[in-house]
Amino acid sequence: MGRGMRAGRKPRTGGAGGGRKAQMQQMQQLQAVQAQMEQMQAELEEKEIEASAGGGVVTAKVNGKKELVSLTIDRDVVDPEDVETLQDLVIAAVNEGMRQIDELSNSEYSKITGGLGIPGL
Repeated sequence: MGRGMRAGRKPRTGGAGGGRKAQMQQMQQLQAVQAQMEQMQAELEEKEIEASAGGGVVTAKVNGKKELVSLTIDRDVVDPEDVETLQDLVIAAVNEGMRQIDELSNSEYSKITGGLGIPGL
């Protein structure tokens, strides 16, 4: 028997071209999705979300890179005797901004992936 052949097996003939063509199409589709995701990420990085806490006395603005770009604190909430409340309001506003950016990102990426269940997205 020839090298690499086993008893009872027929040698492969042709047919491999169809599998290769399908692989090329899949690769092209993946590259198109990757390009769309890169464009989407660039667009998301330019977006800004504003979130507030304490009825608007603390407002945080977060960008798509998950960076805090501004923080506004109403003078009326600044009480030297109660710094803890102010700290809690700042944390709440920033966390809400980050949550909203995550939600926006997930929503936009799911439009591209179409629920493919790609890990990490």
